[in-house]
Amino acid sequence: MGFTVLGLSGALSHDPSAALYIDGKLIAAVEEERFVRDKHAKNRMPYESAKFCLEQAGITPADVDVVCIPFAPISLFGSKARWHYAKRYWYAPDRSLDALLTGNRRFKRYRKKILWCLEQLGFEAKKVRLEPVEHHLAHASSAYHCSGFSEKTAILGIDGKGEYATTFFGWGENGKIHKIKEFYDPDSLGGLYGAITEYLGFEMLDGEFKVMGMAPYGDAAKYDFSRLAKFENGELVINTDYANVIGFRRYKEKGKGYYFSPKLIEWLGPKREGDIADDPYIHYAAAMQALFEKLALEMIDYYLGDILKETGRLAFAGGCALNVKLNQRIIARPDVKELFVQPASGDAGTAVGAAAFISVKNGVPVEKMEHVYLGPSYSNEDIIAACARHPDKPQWQKIDDVPQEIAKVLVEGNPVAWFQGRMEFGPRALGGRSIIGCPSVAGVADRINEQIKFRERWRPFCPSMLDTVAPQMLSVDHPSPFMTFTFDVKEGWAERVPEVVHEDGTARAQVLKREYNPRYYDLMKELEAMTGNGVVLNTSLNRRGEPMVCSPTDALNMFFGSDLQFLIMEDVLVVKGRGQ
Repeated sequence: MGFTVLGLSGALSHDPSAALYIDGKLIAAVEEERFVRDKHAKNRMPYESAKFCLEQAGITPADVDVVCIPFAPISLFGSKARWHYAKRYWYAPDRSLDALLTGNRRFKRYRKKILWCLEQLGFEAKKVRLEPVEHHLAHASSAYHCSGFSEKTAILGIDGKGEYATTFFGWGENGKIHKIKEFYDPDSLGGLYGAITEYLGFEMLDGEFKVMGMAPYGDAAKYDFSRLAKFENGELVINTDYANVIGFRRYKEKGKGYYFSPKLIEWLGPKREGDIADDPYIHYAAAMQALFEKLALEMIDYYLGDILKETGRLAFAGGCALNVKLNQRIIARPDVKELFVQPASGDAGTAVGAAAFISVKNGVPVEKMEHVYLGPSYSNEDIIAACARHPDKPQWQKIDDVPQEIAKVLVEGNPVAWFQGRMEFGPRALGGRSIIGCPSVAGVADRINEQIKFRERWRPFCPSMLDTVAPQMLSVDHPSPFMTFTFDVKEGWAERVPEVVHEDGTARAQVLKREYNPRYYDLMKELEAMTGNGVVLNTSLNRRGEPMVCSPTDALNMFFGSDLQFLIMEDVLVVKGRGQ
């Protein structure tokens, strides 16, 4: 066996995951939340995910050459990071001094936990070659090394924060990553967006998508958010009178401290509660999204503009890379030929990034990431056994032509739970664990929302489409295998597939090549034959607040806990009878 690297993430107490490279091939990558059924799996170690990666590869801990983590010690004198943090958080002297005196305490604690986790998996702690990779370098690697770009490539990383860094600018060439500049906490666009996400009544790390979905309903010009942050002379400065605050500056409610201050409440009014998207909050969402895009584009111009003019290639990761509206603006830049966004851009993806970085460092280049079907799969026998064990006594039958039979069910207006092949890595359902609908059937999105997803009405549903359909429907020709971009939809298509076009006339599309998911592709071919549109409405197979489904038992639990009528798992169709 060749060079084997196991990447483990979970450095910042959320989104633990594991990824395994053997000789530069990504064998498996999976998030812990899917196994333990706890969204974001906060404060857990990536035990189940690492165990799965080893089993999928058929190897033992002794076969692993290096274990790496996306979290590293930051020197007090080799970097400005800890000094910057201490200076900017002067109003919380306990935190300031902690950064200067014991600034790597979190790393030491984390390393200890990882070693304990590895011991539970059967690794010998004394023999483990454990290599730390700086958090933003892991994000950068997950974008650049997985992009498949051979030319010089601009690299961008924006998230809440890593050890201390919040933003990374660099470039990659011949497999090597060069750092140009980093910004440090509290100067974080991701942190600012997260604070406003909390103010708008959502959970940080989870509700940013909702803010982005709400923004098109508002008018960004109604409120000027420029006081919250500025980018001048190459430096990003967040106004910590209002946001990204710690300690006594935090707004507190019912014993919980938030990342914004009472001063923000004085300015904008009480924080939003409940599920209604109304005035003025829709305008606040629009103003935040507009400020975020403006500052991000200015920063790209300043630090990466020259490289983009030279080669036109950009690789992007970090939680903010999942902001599909920003990505649409980046693609529209004349100096960008192609943008690669790491599909698992959040912290879960740093397991892939750290492992890819260590593999390349050891002279083993990694393959381009063409798909994310990297989790567990289950046979018909596994599925039938799960049905037999399930307390709801599911009625099942095996069907012969799954794409054709399911297309008929969709065209009749029914949503279907679709469970096929290996589970996706990252936050997007891409036809492995999806709820699907026929996008030309009026009201199917509302039906999914009301009966199954129980999620906010303004959040858009997205299309998966055949690669032959994308040039007809989308205004820009750009690869989009992972639903990481929105596109303006061409004339006539909003009427043809109204259920997957958002309020602002855009769609967040997955453009599928048959080789990566033949059954899902063939389903869309059947839909095209029946309706004229090779497009399917696709949302993740889960209920609100739960992780995406992993196993057949998870799928059955979700199915019987919702009003869904149809569940197809491989060739096994479960239909609820009238009595259920």
